[in-house]
Amino acid sequence: MSDSQFSRGPHVVGPTGEALTVKDLPPPDTKRWVIRRKAEVVAAVRGGLLSLEDACARYTLSVEEFLSWQRAIDRNGLPGLRVTRVQEYRQAPPPIV
Repeated sequence: MSDSQFSRGPHVVGPTGEALTVKDLPPPDTKRWVIRRKAEVVAAVRGGLLSLEDACARYTLSVEEFLSWQRAIDRNGLPGLRVTRVQEYRQAPPPIV
């Protein structure tokens, strides 16, 4: 990484391996949540750029929605954030006995 990337202020490693700062995050009025944007917000919270409360307030997210993004990444990586694939990645419910 170049020195100019470190001089931009506090940063974390983003989902694609690049330095991610608060300025690089999706705008607060984001309506279309693609995989990369969701992953950037999760990385920012995990790396301490934003608190969970700040991220939820900034993006009008519920805590449950943010935590679902985090779980999807933990279980299936970035493809787990794909909305059209949610059913495919969900675990089958336990059988009723």
